[in-house]
Amino acid sequence: MTNDEILLDVEERMEKAIRKLKGDLAGIRTGRANPGLVDSLRVEVYGSPVPIKQIASVGAPEPNQIVIRPYDPGTLKDIEKAIQTSDLGFNPQSDGRLIRLNVPPLSTEVRRKMVGRIKDLAEESKVAIRNIRRDGNKQADAGEKDKEFSEDDRDSVKEEIQELTKTYEAQATELAKGREKEVMEE
Repeated sequence: MTNDEILLDVEERMEKAIRKLKGDLAGIRTGRANPGLVDSLRVEVYGSPVPIKQIASVGAPEPNQIVIRPYDPGTLKDIEKAIQTSDLGFNPQSDGRLIRLNVPPLSTEVRRKMVGRIKDLAEESKVAIRNIRRDGNKQADAGEKDKEFSEDDRDSVKEEIQELTKTYEAQATELAKGREKEVMEE
């Protein structure tokens, strides 16, 4: 592997870790309704679990309400059942065409738990980024050992990997701080 290939691989994997963190943070409740709250919901239809986005449109027309409009009205009951059995804590209200989920305001205790979860997710992401750094450094060492490039090249690759690590860890921290701020807003 060349220096550039190692760096490209490391950067792609770190970017993927940040994308995963963004997705995880979107699923954390704030005081406002957000379609991302039900993104992780899988509905048992046609004999297999399907992501809710594939069988319904999800929107938040009001700050405290999520509206789910199934593409096939026959799946309405399945969606309702999936929401009730999930750990989302919502009580679905159906009118036969769509489902409304009222998002209750969060108590201070629940907000603190959410912030704790956000910090855990950010730390998981940082650990993943550090593991990617370790893998990249191993590849650089192996490249130098196999005489693919010089010791100086290896050291410069390791320096660049460290810079990428700092950048992506800072991104994870910023994403977490932003989400914590949203959660703590009353």
